[in-house]
Amino acid sequence: MTVSTQILPHEFYDRSTLTVAQELLGAVLVRMEDGVRVSGIITETEAYVGESDLACHAKAGKTPRTAIMYGQAGNAYVYLNYGIHWMLNAITERDGFPAAVLIRAIKPLEGIEIIA
Repeated sequence: MTVSTQILPHEFYDRSTLTVAQELLGAVLVRMEDGVRVSGIITETEAYVGESDLACHAKAGKTPRTAIMYGQAGNAYVYLNYGIHWMLNAITERDGFPAAVLIRAIKPLEGIEIIA
């Protein structure tokens, strides 16, 4: 697994969702939390592609909740799942087409006490 250290531009995400999902594997996800760097290597992703994908939040069309999925590739779609877990998705493909990659798992690198 190769660890990427550069910030990925919006253009990286403006491609096939399946390609983006595969190429995010091995990338490092970084967040600053109260001045502490938290990071991890992306080890698992999941692709959601369009209204015909029954697992995609946009399967019922554009709603206030899913409007972000129809926006610019590279934006984040974050939501609370079952009132317990925050889920992070990266919007993919062209404007107006709802697709995203869910970051399912990371291997923690920094800020492990915050992650735990």
